[in-house]
Formats: sequence, C-alpha cells, structure tokens
Amino acid sequence: MSYPEYTHEKSRALFERAKKVIPSGVYGHLGPAEGLFIPVSKWPMFSERAEGTYFWDVDGNKYIDYMCAYGPNVMGYNDPDVDAAALAQLKKGNCTSSPGSIMVDCAELLVDTVASADWVYFAKNGNDTTQIAAMTARAYTHRKKIIFFKGYYHGISPWQAKKDYNGVLPEEVWNNIIVPWDDIPALQKAIEENKGEIAAIIAQPYDHGNFHDNVIMTRSFWQKVRKICDDEDIQLIIDDVRAGFRLDLAGSDHYFGFKADMICFCKALANGYNMSALCGRDHLKNAISGMNVTGSYWLSSVPFAACIANIEKMKKLNTPQLFDTLGTKLINGLKVAGKEHGFDLVASGMPSLFYLRIANDDSLYLHQEWIAECVSRGVFFASHHNHFINAALTDEDIKTTVEIAEDAFKAVKANHPELA
Repeated sequence: MSYPEYTHEKSRALFERAKKVIPSGVYGHLGPAEGLFIPVSKWPMFSERAEGTYFWDVDGNKYIDYMCAYGPNVMGYNDPDVDAAALAQLKKGNCTSSPGSIMVDCAELLVDTVASADWVYFAKNGNDTTQIAAMTARAYTHRKKIIFFKGYYHGISPWQAKKDYNGVLPEEVWNNIIVPWDDIPALQKAIEENKGEIAAIIAQPYDHGNFHDNVIMTRSFWQKVRKICDDEDIQLIIDDVRAGFRLDLAGSDHYFGFKADMICFCKALANGYNMSALCGRDHLKNAISGMNVTGSYWLSSVPFAACIANIEKMKKLNTPQLFDTLGTKLINGLKVAGKEHGFDLVASGMPSLFYLRIANDDSLYLHQEWIAECVSRGVFFASHHNHFINAALTDEDIKTTVEIAEDAFKAVKANHPELA
C-alpha cells in the first residue's frame, strides 16, 4: 500500500471526554451515528486546523476534504480575501443594536446576482430560510398544505420532518403532501385532490438526496411545475441550501430555466461565516414584511462582509465552471481506479456536487468499506452524502485523491477474496 492508514488516539480520547458533557459526543450529521462512520476507528472525530482544501485532525493527520464542512467551504478554508473582509468589518462592528449599513450592500449584491431575487431576508441556517419561506407562502395564500418531493430534506423543523421522528407530533405534519420526483401526473393529481388548499411546493433543484443515485431534472420538468404553480396560485420554493451557487451564480432555478417564487441559500454564501438568505419575488414582499421572524445574530455584520467578498470572488473565478471542470476530472479518475480493481463506481448528480456509490453490492457495505479506507488514508469522503468541490482544490490534489482511492480499492479487494 502506498498510503499507510492513520491512527486516531487523540480523537478517541477527546470523544470520550465529549460524550460525558455533550449528548452523543458529536451530534447531527457531523457525528459518527448520522455520518455512518463505519467502522468508527477509521474516522477522525475532531479537527485541529484547516487551510485551503485541507483539514488536519487532532492527531495531526491531513485530509483532502471533499465534504467542505458539508458545503460551506466553497472558496477554500481561510480564504485570504474573504477573511480580510470579515476581519475589517469585525474591527468596525459585528452584532450591534442597529444593523450595520453593510447589510444593505449585501442585500443589493444578492438581488443583483440572483435572477429571481427582488428582496433578501437574512438568517443564520438553511433551516431558517425554508421555515420562513413556508410561513411566507402560507401568509400570502392563506392556505395550509405544502407539497414535497419524495426523499426530501429541507431542515429540522417539525413541520418538515417525518411523523415517526422522535419529538414530532402527527398534527405537525398533517398538512404535508409527498409526491414522486419527475411525475407530473402524480403532482397534478395531488393538487386536484387538494384544490385551493396548497400554499407551496418546496423542492431542491434536482433529486440530490442520500442513499440513492442522484437524478438531475430537465428544464421541461421545471417549466411544467412552474406553469402548474402559476395556474393554481401555488408558491414555488427552491431549496438551494446545498446546491446554491455551485451550478449557477444566478441560482439553480436560473440554471434550469425558470424563476422560483422564493429561493433558499446558505452553505456557499459566505465561505463558512454563519449566515443564510431567503430571496423572493416582489409579490411576496408584503407578506413577509408582516411576519415577526428574527434571531439574536441574524443581522450581524461580519458574515455580510464575508458574503460580499465571497460572491465577488466566485464571479471573478467563474466557480460553477471551475467546479464542473475539477469535479469531472476527479470523478473520471475515481471511476477508472475502481474499474481497474473490479469495482463499478457510479457517480451521479452534478460534478460540483457529486454522489458516489459502488454498484457491485446493493447492501452498500462494500461502498461504506471503501469510503472508510479512503478516509483512513487522507481523503475525506462521506458514505452516503453528496460531495463538494471547492476553489482551492488543485490538479495535484485530484491526482493524490485518485492514488489514495486506488489504495482503498486494493484494501477492500484484499478483504474480500470472493470478489476475485
């Protein structure tokens, strides 16, 4: 093997400490349970520092990071231009009793950048934006029901959860209607059965869910959905929290040739500075203006400065094209490496937001094993999640990634002589 496996003694010890004072030690998608760290011994639990496209864990192990903090690292960790703008604003003021004037600058830039945006409402998490979008649609239409596409994930608020989730009451999801992706007749049937009761359709720009190959929707599909919404006075909400700015700097709705009524952004907005933004069209401005939704830190100025610098740099670099080029090169290299060792590696979705699956085994155990072998040698993938490209990634990083992936394929094959 060219790349020896890492060890994680300090990570393990820190995790034992964490479990005593933090539920689950590390909770949510960054924790070993939700992240499906199988086996746990192959994974780091805590990082020490990050730079560019890399992070280092507390044991000093270096990783080429294709999770990018699960999306926010779009330009590269500690990007000098973004950090300089944030630091300059921090010296002037951040969380103050009246919002900084830079909030207006940031909103104007987003309205100029996002094709469907006439206004911007700032918050902190993607969940905030989807929550506010649903409330706005209900306030505008005076209707309750919302249509989701199968396999949806739009945050953690109870109304958008599943009824069997811990802590979620059945009545909190009574107004949810779920239809298959890319099935216009099923969508029309659901609308007809709930005539005049549907406030909104909320959807990602394409089916980029977990545990299955991602499916890119056609422009024709979205044009049909847009027309249905117009005919029935249903608000079309696009959840661009994950894909936003990776396909098109004007928004993923623009990429697919239609205009959303509201579009939700978060991850790629400010290169890791904590903010989100709901953008919407003029006819909804009064509805959202009449609602009382806010947070203690939603109007803090430092993230706005980072956002401005980040968006301007994304435009300068044409990051959607850059990500597509780098992602395509990486995916092709990984597929060739897999094939050389007898593995059918399927890559789906967009190259800037690619999803991987070893198709030799429907149980996904082989895939999880390969991912763990990659991680334990210095390439940070996730077992069942989209992966992200950032602007700091180089051709040399891609070359190293493919070499480590090949080592990982060798290790899995050695563990499974039945594959020979």
